Amino acid sequence: MPTFTIRFAAREDIPTLLTFIQELADYEHMPDAVVADPDVMASWMFERRVAEALIAEEDGVPVGMALFFHNYSTWLGKAGIYLEDLYVKPNYRGRGYGKALLARLAALTVERGCGRLEWACLDWNTPSIGFYRALGAVSMDEWTTYRLTGDALETLAEENHA
Repeated sequence: MPTFTIRFAAREDIPTLLTFIQELADYEHMPDAVVADPDVMASWMFERRVAEALIAEEDGVPVGMALFFHNYSTWLGKAGIYLEDLYVKPNYRGRGYGKALLARLAALTVERGCGRLEWACLDWNTPSIGFYRALGAVSMDEWTTYRLTGDALETLAEENHA
């Protein structure tokens, strides 16, 4: 029977995390969207300590990850955890790794005194939606996420100097 563990990612796991991120982008039909590089990722995760990751391993081989960071709820008056990426390699899906990663992240959310655990899911990803609903997660359909990136972000930032 395989040995299963979940541990926090270390700096030397950056190449594995980047591989998982690229595989997730491929699954989400956005293979060219990943522009992260090892140095930038290491800086944000291990120097600035803005993001963290859990890695699931089977017999010492990384098979999945949960990459997350803290956010803050003004309504709750306390921090929450935002799950940026949950990924399990295709050959290991259906074995409980995704649920175990989310359970560990939920426990971490509670241990840290946070008020909620949130994430986003693409609306066409019905396997994941079913999985999340089975865990008791509810969709926030009344909220629309907005994003500024690239030129739009730079243009608005320049307004600060006007």
